[in-house]
Parts: sequence; structure tokens; C-alpha cells
Amino acid sequence: MRSVNPCTGELIQKYPFHSNEEASAIILKTGDAWMKWKSTDFQLRSRLMKRSANILRAEKEALAQLMTLEMGKIIAEAKAEIEKCAWVCEFYAEHAEAFLADELVETNASKSFVSFEPIGTVLAVMPWNFPFWQVFRFAAPALMAGNAAVLKHASNVPGCALAIEDIFVKAGFPEHLFRTLMISASQVESVIMNQHVKAVTLTGSEAAGMSVASIAGRALKKTVLELGGSDPYIVLEDADIDTCVSTAVNSRMINNGQSCIAAKRFIVVESRLDEFENKKTKIMSTLKAGDPFLATTQIGPLARGDLRDELHEQVKSSLQSGARLLLGGKFIPGPGYFYEPTIISDVKVGMSIYHEETFGPVSAIIPVKNTEEAIIVANNSDFGLGGSLWTNDLIRGEKLARQIESGAVFVNGMTVSDPRLPFGGIKRSGYGRELSHFGIREFTNIKSIWIA
Repeated sequence: MRSVNPCTGELIQKYPFHSNEEASAIILKTGDAWMKWKSTDFQLRSRLMKRSANILRAEKEALAQLMTLEMGKIIAEAKAEIEKCAWVCEFYAEHAEAFLADELVETNASKSFVSFEPIGTVLAVMPWNFPFWQVFRFAAPALMAGNAAVLKHASNVPGCALAIEDIFVKAGFPEHLFRTLMISASQVESVIMNQHVKAVTLTGSEAAGMSVASIAGRALKKTVLELGGSDPYIVLEDADIDTCVSTAVNSRMINNGQSCIAAKRFIVVESRLDEFENKKTKIMSTLKAGDPFLATTQIGPLARGDLRDELHEQVKSSLQSGARLLLGGKFIPGPGYFYEPTIISDVKVGMSIYHEETFGPVSAIIPVKNTEEAIIVANNSDFGLGGSLWTNDLIRGEKLARQIESGAVFVNGMTVSDPRLPFGGIKRSGYGRELSHFGIREFTNIKSIWIA
């Protein structure tokens, strides 16, 4: 397993893989730890989870630097990610007990209720783009619900994976309750089939999701999948265009454009098209790419060279099919995996960036005649993770938000994940939910108890 600096292409460190036998031994120890943990009270769990939040904040500088070194996130965003992880730990430390309290149900019994009980060890297969947040938004509710966890992190962020395990150890969680498995993708099947693993959560590509769901299905184990996204960003004729454009840039360029819920398809009514294009191009043309450790840098590298190559092929294919290039469209010369901030307009059905997820700093602008066509185009996608809609008529905005086929819609705002709201998608963006009370209940036994 290799950790490579995407800013320079240089090797950071090599890590040995766990063999299948070593992984099985770790999972067995995790199962043993769970047998004791499942009976602990919420006060203990809450105290340890709050310690995790404190450690995250105390070590924020070092953790953020590790994140930036391994996957290229600009340092300011890396620090913000650590803060968000601390927030989700505190959120579930404070609310897990209420979220999982028994729910009384009136029946013909003397007493009947629903309880939410832990199920055991959950495997998390996690991606590199938010290497701490993706894990903590799963781990905080899972551990607070009384479960154990084993993590198979992306192969290019092994240092982050081991750091997360270390945080839970420092916080005082039982030894082996949360473990990192240093395994390859080909070893995931054996972990899923392990009798001590009871469920799987995955954030990643469609292909990875289908593979994991298929394996887990054969083993009759529950899955939660958060897969790709090609989120619509709808600009209607009465939008506050200045706020809309500045938010559009932030939403597309966050994490160097490598976010599942980043705005990717900018669906703009023709009456505002020129203004939107001109103002967005003006802002994006000033963004400074470079060393992600520098405070002045606004765009860092893509995480891997193959990802940059794939993104460039999508751009070239769409331009060859008749799309119009407004900005960028090329590699940035020099070391590292940098790509120019890019805007492509006149994107139409059949073009690569109309249908596929673009993971990088590329904006696709799709002109439409009116609101009705905007909603049709927004829903003309295999994905359904998030979306954003801009209008000064909030009543109209709410009505239109209900028509968009996705797991979340933000009216006059940037789509984000928030511990207080459920997060997940529909269609090829996956199924199940993370965060809020919906997320913590995903990996519990929802048990009906009826007393005569």
C-alpha cells in the first residue's frame, strides 16, 4: 500500500497489507470487544465520543497536514474537515440516547414498543476525498449505537486511516472496538463473508457499490451505499445572480472539485445565461492553483494521475461533440496532478459531461428555456444525491424542490452534509441514509416487543 503526494507525485510511505488471515484475526478481536461494548450505557459512550472530539480539535493541525499531504486538499479545507468531524462526534454524543430511545406503540397489548439494539461489527469501505469526515460520519453513530467497526479505507490514504484508529484508542474506547484493515479491494469479499461482520456501509463509485451490494446480498447482510452524484444547480430567471454565482463557484470547486455533492450540472434559464457565464468565468479565472499547504492557494491537485486523465477525456469528448469551452480544459504544467478550473457551456444530451459524474474542477452549463425544462433536465440523470435551486420566490422554490429527484435539495444555498439532516441518495447514487436519527438507526435491530 502506497501513500503518494499528489502535489508532487513523490512517494510518502509504503505500508504492508494485512493478509486475509491477519484481517480475520482482527475482526475476531473486534467481535470480542463488541460483546462487552453493546451492554455499555449511553453515558460512557457519550463521554468517550466527546473525548474523540477534543482530540480531533487538539490535533487539528497535524491531522489536517496529513490529509493535505496524502490527497491534496487545501489546508484550510482540511482544518475545516477536522472541525466537522469533531462536530459529528459531539452531535451523537449528545443525541444518540434520545434517537435510540424505546418508542411506545398503542396496540391491544398491555405494553408494546420498538427498541433499537446494536447488531455487531460493521464494515466501512470508505473513499479518499474526505478521508476523515466520511469515516467519522459513519463511526460516531455506529459506536454510539453500541456497534463495533472495521475500516477498509482507500488505498491512497493509509496514514489517515491509521490516524483515525489512533484517535479512538486515545479517547479510551475499548481496544479493538474500531480497527483499520490494511487490505486491498480484492480482499473485501472475504471480510464481508466473515461471520462476525454483520453489515456494510460504502461510500464510493457505482462499480464499487454494485460489487459490495452483490457480495453482501449473497451473505444476506445489510448495506448502506452512498455512491456518485451529478448534482443539478438550477438558476431560474428571478435568482439573485451575484450570490448564486459566488456560491456556484464554491460548490463546484470545494475539495478541488472532488465531492459527490458538489454542483456539477449548472442548469441555467436562457434569460440569465450570459450573465451567469460571464460572472462565473470571471471569478474562476482568478482562482490560484498551487501548493495546497499555502494559505493563498485556492485549488490543489487531483488526488491521483489516473483521475486527472479520466476527467480530461470527459472534457475532450464533450468538446468534440459540440460543447463550448469558456475556460480551462487543460493540465496545469509541472509536477503533481493539477487541472485548470474549467467551464464548458452548451452541454447537451449525449455528451459525456451531461450524463457522467465529473470528479474535478469542471463545470458543465446546460441552457434551458424555462423552469419546466429545468426540472426535466435536472431529473434526466441516473444520479440522485443532492441538488440546488435558485429563486427569490421561496414558496415556488419549495414547490419545485419537491419535484427534484434526489436525496437532498437546497433552495438558495450550497448542498452540504449536516449531522442534523439525513444524507444519502436515490437511483444510482445509492440507498440508505447517514446522519440524523435516520442514520444512527440504519445499523440497529429495530425490534418490536409486545407484552400481553
